[in-house]
Amino acid sequence: MGVPERTPRTRRGRVGKTAALAGLVAVTATGCSGEEILRFGWPEGVTPEAEAMQQLWTWTVVAALVVGAIVWGLIFWTSAFHRKKKGDTAEALPRQFQYNVPLELFVVVVPVIMVCVLFFFTAVTESSVLAEEDEPDVEVDVTAFQWNWEFAYPDTTTPGGEPVNTVGTSSEIPLLVLPTDRTIEYNLRSTDVIHSFWVPAFHFKRDVLPHPEKNNQDNTFQNTIDREGAFVGRCAELCGSYHAMMNFEVRALSPDKYDRYIQLRSRVNPDTGLPYTAAEALTVMQGEGCEEQLCSPTATTTSPFATDRTLRTASG
Repeated sequence: MGVPERTPRTRRGRVGKTAALAGLVAVTATGCSGEEILRFGWPEGVTPEAEAMQQLWTWTVVAALVVGAIVWGLIFWTSAFHRKKKGDTAEALPRQFQYNVPLELFVVVVPVIMVCVLFFFTAVTESSVLAEEDEPDVEVDVTAFQWNWEFAYPDTTTPGGEPVNTVGTSSEIPLLVLPTDRTIEYNLRSTDVIHSFWVPAFHFKRDVLPHPEKNNQDNTFQNTIDREGAFVGRCAELCGSYHAMMNFEVRALSPDKYDRYIQLRSRVNPDTGLPYTAAEALTVMQGEGCEEQLCSPTATTTSPFATDRTLRTASG
């Protein structure tokens, strides 16, 4: 008795089961949660604006994967089940045709509709992310320079009448302390070359230009931080030798902790006779019971770059 011939339906079933098994292994082998998989590599966002951009990104990728799966499926199905086999006659091959108006309309109209839908949701998300209130709760002046950052609070002054500010150095990562649940406006400016203000947890970055008004550039944006924490910030525009080391840290505190921080920054430290620095103010707050991670006087997400070249030796 001969071996029964496999039917196309049997082969399709085996291919489908194999593909499903491969997909299951690919998902489980990553060790990622469902939420992490749907972020498709993006970090977890901490602002409503970040959430809006993540949603746009997620559904755009899902739509692209669906289209890709359909295209790949048609290619593999055609290759597997419509290839010419040995002994096939001309009558056994799929019918050939030159024109098919419904099919041609389909492959033109459907992509146009997809592009229009994508454009609509992109425009809506962009408008939401870039929207600005007339009177934000907090205003911060961000000044970039080779190769560090200065953060100033123009609405808060020291006893000497100068705005409260924090300047980074080669030995100290600057801390940008901000409140949660309040609208924050960032005013960006560079003193030399083009830099870029980037906080990955914001899912947002913007170039920092020397003269934004002359370059017809919008140098402000606003957001609201949802939760407390420490979030790394970086320069995302190649700006010279130490570009890669031009980091800062956003320290998001609850409104009551932030108010206490600003209160200390606007006072004189009795131990030094000078206004409290960011590190000194956070140290005081840590002594008052603020969590170590939130009120650490030094950055916890990144570290300074050692500029002493004698600390490094050649290898080989």
